[in-house]
Amino acid sequence: MSNIIEVKNLTKKFHDNTAVDDISFVVEKGEIFAFLGPNGAGKTTTIKMLTTLLTPTSGEIQLNGFNTLHQQDDVRRSFGIVFQDPSLDDELTAWENMEFHGVLYGVPKKIRRARIEELLKIVELWDRRQSQVKEFSGGMKRRLEIARGLLHHPKILFLDEPTLGLDPQTRNHIWSYIKDLNAKEGITVFFTTHYMEEAEKVSSQVAVIDYGKIMKRGTVAEIISFAGTKSLEEAFIKLTGHDIRKQSATAVDNLRAGAKMWRR
Repeated sequence: MSNIIEVKNLTKKFHDNTAVDDISFVVEKGEIFAFLGPNGAGKTTTIKMLTTLLTPTSGEIQLNGFNTLHQQDDVRRSFGIVFQDPSLDDELTAWENMEFHGVLYGVPKKIRRARIEELLKIVELWDRRQSQVKEFSGGMKRRLEIARGLLHHPKILFLDEPTLGLDPQTRNHIWSYIKDLNAKEGITVFFTTHYMEEAEKVSSQVAVIDYGKIMKRGTVAEIISFAGTKSLEEAFIKLTGHDIRKQSATAVDNLRAGAKMWRR
């Protein structure tokens, strides 16, 4: 298998603070890759650099064969993203949210509408396509966001805490949809989560980041063996072992970031 993401010596500094500190890793095509770390460890900053929302201080990123600094339009067409906080327009219907996204990505009308129908059926929202999103539960919104992120046939789907705050049944359903799409379409999934059992069940590779540095990367079994623990959660705590830190990302930040990406 070839690499669809290649990160070399990636660093991001904000004044005197180093948020991401000289990290390197690769993700193979078709993998479900878990990117784990405490709050403030550098996860979201890394994702924002991978998706062209932030410019690295130094280092290089190749995504789907394109350089994120010099081929940004090609990079952006290569991925879909589901932000940690909701980014749907609550006043629009499910169909309208999907339609707007498809127009934004330049998906031809005939292809766009067939794809919308296909994805809404996959996430079991076809019967609610004409309902305003403000009527949806948290789980329904998440399913719609995932469908929207897949509309333009991306090669990579980025998921930042995709099941945060959802009940266990809904979380299981969402991962079932994602795994099915991974198997059927060969899409690479790059996700963050605070639910260690999710990462343990669904990921083919895991990287643990803390204080901007990759602490360990490998399969779940390899990380558990390295840490000398019985579960990924225990290994995660042993590798990081820090108090809860503040999370700075907000829904407004994500909406602004998305708008910024397409104004360029």
